[in-house]
Amino acid sequence: MADHRLPDPVPIDTLLLPRWLIPVEPANVVLDDHAVAIESGKIVAVLPRGEALQRYAPRQTRELPDHILIPGLINLHTHAAMALLKGYADDRPLQDWLQRHIWPAETRLVSPDFVRDGTLLACAEMLRGGTTCFNDMYFFPRETAQAALQLGMRASIGMTVMEFPNAYAHDAEDYLNKGLAVRDELRDEPLLSFTLAPHAPYTVNDATFTRILTLAEQLDVPIHLHVHETLQEISDSQAQYGLRPLERLDRLGLVGPNLIAVHAVHLTPGEIDLLARHGSSVAHCPASNLKLGSGLAPSAALLDAGVNVGIGTDGSASNNRLDMLGEMRLAALLAKGTTGRADCWPAHQALRSATLAGARALGLERALGSIEAGKHADLCALAVTSSDHLPCFDPASHVVHVLGRENVSHVWVGGELCVENGVLRNASDDSLRVIGQVWQNKTQG
Repeated sequence: MADHRLPDPVPIDTLLLPRWLIPVEPANVVLDDHAVAIESGKIVAVLPRGEALQRYAPRQTRELPDHILIPGLINLHTHAAMALLKGYADDRPLQDWLQRHIWPAETRLVSPDFVRDGTLLACAEMLRGGTTCFNDMYFFPRETAQAALQLGMRASIGMTVMEFPNAYAHDAEDYLNKGLAVRDELRDEPLLSFTLAPHAPYTVNDATFTRILTLAEQLDVPIHLHVHETLQEISDSQAQYGLRPLERLDRLGLVGPNLIAVHAVHLTPGEIDLLARHGSSVAHCPASNLKLGSGLAPSAALLDAGVNVGIGTDGSASNNRLDMLGEMRLAALLAKGTTGRADCWPAHQALRSATLAGARALGLERALGSIEAGKHADLCALAVTSSDHLPCFDPASHVVHVLGRENVSHVWVGGELCVENGVLRNASDDSLRVIGQVWQNKTQG
């Protein structure tokens, strides 16, 4: 007689049961009453709720009956430690802001303690806002990495390079050697990856760029730098080199699939085509560009050309918020307003830019950025529980245009719960407030 018994349920760590699930890949899909099965930090299946309850025996089941589950957000460009300079020098154009205020303040303040404490504050803010991974560019990268690991957050650590000295390094060679030493020390940490992060064309010379290109090819890491943020940057480059910055980078061989061009505000059609042809990525930072008066990046034209466009907040000193949900909405609205096309940057595209596009720019698209079997369980749940949120006809539109970071209820990184009911699990808010107050007193003193 045939045995018709069902197979025994498979033991797993966690089963998440949200009301809605937006996987990002496949694109433009919303799944109702589906489940995410997690084992050893990875997604093992995405399947209908009833089937999941039959197939799996989870050690923990998390009911999310009024929630939208999305991939963890990826902040493609920030300077996390600058959380300690939030609002320090507002309402000034970029070069004045940098040269007369930010750089002098950094000369006085930046130290390993400054970077560790500032990054702790930044990671706490980002995690509570649904961001699970950030791509950083700053000094003392070991302390950046340690702070991220302390809070259980994923980070891509920039090996920052400039020509001029500060408290961290003496010259470009020193920057590179110290960054490479940190990478060698921490390269096996599962929550960390690395980029080479030359600050900008106006702070790095040709010889250093040539060295960076060689290292990037040897180590297979992205090159992450500010480019075409302001018109002054472009005119200064034309005066010094006879070339626009992006043309100079192209002649040096840096424009390629591992380039993350941060800001990319002032681009000609030919430069957009150049980025597209070479498979480069752009880190779109709309709030920072608006706040510094730098301009409006041609994000719609970049997407139309096929450029991979991720989203970043920049640092707190030029944005004041490390709020990727807010940044998504702003990016979508600016694209619509500047083009006159209401169908430009729809909600699913905005969410894709804040997740899978960022993963792709970092070379991590096989591991992050969507809710698919085999990927890390980096996830964010948003609660749709207030009358302000109802009715909900389109969950993707709700994520981008209705909900905010205050609606983030749960955040997982590698299957580990980092935020539960809006509360950090790996740090107390009281301890973080003390850090902020101590550095405010130091800065004002």
